[in-house]
Amino acid sequence: MPSLAAIVRGVESIGAAAAIGGRTLFGIDTNPVPAEWSHVTKVDPEGDKQLPLAYPLYLQHTSAVSVGGSRDVTGANTEETFDLVNAAGVPAFHEPSAARHVTGRTRDQADFLAIPEVVNGDSEAMVGTLGEGIEYARDELAPQLIREKLPIPVSSGIEARLADFAASWLIREAVFEAYIIMNLDSAAAREGNVTEADLLEPRQAKQRAMAAERHLGSDVIYLEYSGTFGGEEAVALLEAIESGVSGARIFYGGGLDDRENARTVLDAGADAVVVGNVFHEIAAEEAGLADEADRALESDPSRAAVREWIDDAVDPAETAAARFLSTVVDVPDPEDRAARYLADGVHVALALRSVAADLAEEETEVDAPRLRRALSGESLPGETVFADALADDARPLARRLGLSLLAQRFDVSLEDGFAADHVGVEL
Repeated sequence: MPSLAAIVRGVESIGAAAAIGGRTLFGIDTNPVPAEWSHVTKVDPEGDKQLPLAYPLYLQHTSAVSVGGSRDVTGANTEETFDLVNAAGVPAFHEPSAARHVTGRTRDQADFLAIPEVVNGDSEAMVGTLGEGIEYARDELAPQLIREKLPIPVSSGIEARLADFAASWLIREAVFEAYIIMNLDSAAAREGNVTEADLLEPRQAKQRAMAAERHLGSDVIYLEYSGTFGGEEAVALLEAIESGVSGARIFYGGGLDDRENARTVLDAGADAVVVGNVFHEIAAEEAGLADEADRALESDPSRAAVREWIDDAVDPAETAAARFLSTVVDVPDPEDRAARYLADGVHVALALRSVAADLAEEETEVDAPRLRRALSGESLPGETVFADALADDARPLARRLGLSLLAQRFDVSLEDGFAADHVGVEL
């Protein structure tokens, strides 16, 4: 009679064979990253990397949002960022750069956890960082979740076994991203200890991608140029990578801020483009325009008046909004859409500033109940604007965002608000 260990090994072998056969022999797509994703927006929780007030309008055009960053990022501000992104109704996954950015709450908020592994750096970037993450998951994160979720306390021995299982399951369910970093003058290269000797030729990139997909189980091959467009070199690498992988998604990131570059890398074999910095630049752009419009449109901050002012004051082709939208290759006329979205963001900001001004003139103390009464009317600032982007009722988002910005303005604590400092506009 076979032992229990032999039975388990047999079941595991059958499962592995079925998965491999499904992908290679029958062409079944088992990748958890959707094949239809063609555009990913990278949102950084860092305090200086803010979101535009009209962020749902922009994010309605992206396939998914990747939440993560390396500088001044914590588990807390990652949770705050997910709160905002999830409210926009767009798929969002977590790409942490450190193990402690992952919390029990981010696991609930994210569609999946994406773990980066640098395949052309040193062993620390590949194995050391992953080992640190597994240790954190087993020794700290999993025990905390077990204590929160289980209805009754368990012995230390059972808790240790459950924690080991939970950590293994967490890694098993995660999406692994094999990074090929090709810009030495970048934080990604420094963190991955990528040197001149580590830069890859097309055939080498193909071989690393094949090893990552078949041996490391990577679901994504990520060609990263970190703020610089890779041009012809990136095209050659993407074409080689595409010829070597069978089921992994191919992402390209770096220097994308116009339609031509985005189309170039998609045509070369990338399944999706990843855009980050230019999205955050919209927040500063929108905030600056809100201040200018506030001075220019004192008597009429209506949506139509703001759009007319934007048309006179702004060259859409020169805006970060247009650059971002142009990277979504199926968005028609990104410049006209950018002008509309900037006008909508400014309009919402001015409407909320008008509410704030009325509150400031009253003699009664501004507290949470007073803020809620101020936003209890039939039409809320932003409700009509956000309705253009949200499939569901736009009122809850407009109310929560408005309350959060007003609470920041009057230094009022809200238990159900967003962290308003992640939004570029201030009241």
